[in-house]
Amino acid sequence: MAAAPRISSLLSRSFFSSSLLSIGRNSPRRGGIFRYSTGGAACEELINPPVNVNYTQLLLNGHFVDAASGRTFETLDPRTGNVITSVAEGDAEDINRAVSAARKAFDEGPWPRMSPYERSKILFRFADLLEKHNDEIAALESWDNGKPYEQAEKQEVPMVTRLMRYYGGWADKIHGLTVPADGLHQVQTLHEPIGVVGQIIPWNFPLLMFGWKVGPALACGNTIVLKTAEQTPLSALFVSNLLHEAGLPPGVLNVVSGFGPTAGATLASHMDVDKLAFTGSTETGKTVLQLAARSNLKPVTLELGGKSPFIVCEDADVDKAVELAHFALFFNQGQCCASGSRTFVHESIYDEFVKKATARALKRTVGDPFKAGIEQGPQIDSAQFEKILGYIRAGVENGATLEAGGERFGNKGFFIKPTVFSNVEDDMVIAQDEIFGPVQSILKFKDIDEVIRRANATNYGLAAGVFTQNIDTANTLTRALRVGTVWVNCFDVFDAGIPFGGYKMSGHGREKGIYSLRNYLQVKAVVTPLKNPAWL
Repeated sequence: MAAAPRISSLLSRSFFSSSLLSIGRNSPRRGGIFRYSTGGAACEELINPPVNVNYTQLLLNGHFVDAASGRTFETLDPRTGNVITSVAEGDAEDINRAVSAARKAFDEGPWPRMSPYERSKILFRFADLLEKHNDEIAALESWDNGKPYEQAEKQEVPMVTRLMRYYGGWADKIHGLTVPADGLHQVQTLHEPIGVVGQIIPWNFPLLMFGWKVGPALACGNTIVLKTAEQTPLSALFVSNLLHEAGLPPGVLNVVSGFGPTAGATLASHMDVDKLAFTGSTETGKTVLQLAARSNLKPVTLELGGKSPFIVCEDADVDKAVELAHFALFFNQGQCCASGSRTFVHESIYDEFVKKATARALKRTVGDPFKAGIEQGPQIDSAQFEKILGYIRAGVENGATLEAGGERFGNKGFFIKPTVFSNVEDDMVIAQDEIFGPVQSILKFKDIDEVIRRANATNYGLAAGVFTQNIDTANTLTRALRVGTVWVNCFDVFDAGIPFGGYKMSGHGREKGIYSLRNYLQVKAVVTPLKNPAWL
């Protein structure tokens, strides 16, 4: 657990006194009961974010402009539900304008014709600017999203900076092969930029997802139309301006803030978009894939939902396992596609684990994300807030035991107390659906064969965690689990070179690392005859 840069280094062991409210209540099934809920950190006056919002328009062809309709929408502060600012609301016409700019930049502009080394220098300059404006970017991200400022400032913005340097390094190392033929022919492969790329990013990690998608696409020489999530448009607009300051030619990156049914659907179905990349829910991913297929059959990369198992074996150090499982679930307010949302614990240590996991949840500090030491901020918006509370009610009604949390925190904003359920069974909705919130479900298992079968019994296959001291057990599990990433005795390690993506309904393709370059390249075979060759 010592790797860096890593998100897990943000775990805090500080203890805030908690008021415990006993609300014992029998549920109709399996004798489930409420036990305690945490009060967490005391509600205090909110800190004024140390940043100004300077970019609220669409970025088209190198310029910030209003939406064609003139409409705007409000982006909200999740701490209060109050308006931060109004942002241009792009729709179908604006997507068309953005695609036209990207097409012209690809067909006629300098970017794909620039030497790879020159492209790399622009990405390196962009990374330097990200580093220079690190704190300002982090403040925007925290304000618009609700995540702890320390998380954005110390981990997420530096991770994007590192990612841009990683892909800047790749730009001049992308090349094809010379292929031997059986006859008198010279054969080579060319790795060409795919063209105009449409990218749709989510609200839970808006800046990181910007980096994961924009970095490899630019390194390969493509042009981009990127749609931000309507909940979190601010950081992408800010850093896109920095990218142009670094020397990116006009039209290479176009950013449209808007809504899925209008801007997103138009981008997915656009006949002049050559490639689409989407991160979001599985249900929306299905729609995106259908729209892409019904239009020009453009290839689609999908990074979708998950219901990841976190498996604690009988030989585990319980204290360490509790802390890591806590992080795996509650990180980013539980709003993480790879969240370890099914905590499987061996029956021999189950009761001890539940007791300690409950105590850890009760110690978790919840409050203003701009306050030092806060581990958990608000959920993204009222819709997600209500959805999570609905799942908590379903857990109680299904007969799971509510050990901690289970209700809102404070009286304003979208805060939810860290919630722990024990006695969770596989058929319960909280064990099947992606909750995307601070709700830990702890399940009991007897042996390795059983937990493999149960862990794989899901439509998802994004990630998994394994906690064991036995290398044979670790090897057995890592090969048996049908997921794209297995973290052994660690979790949420997202270095730039590590590929990320899922099996089954968690998506298609991989992001980050060398594998992501394949998403943005076409392979062309070139065959020419040879006359009287000296050798073959």
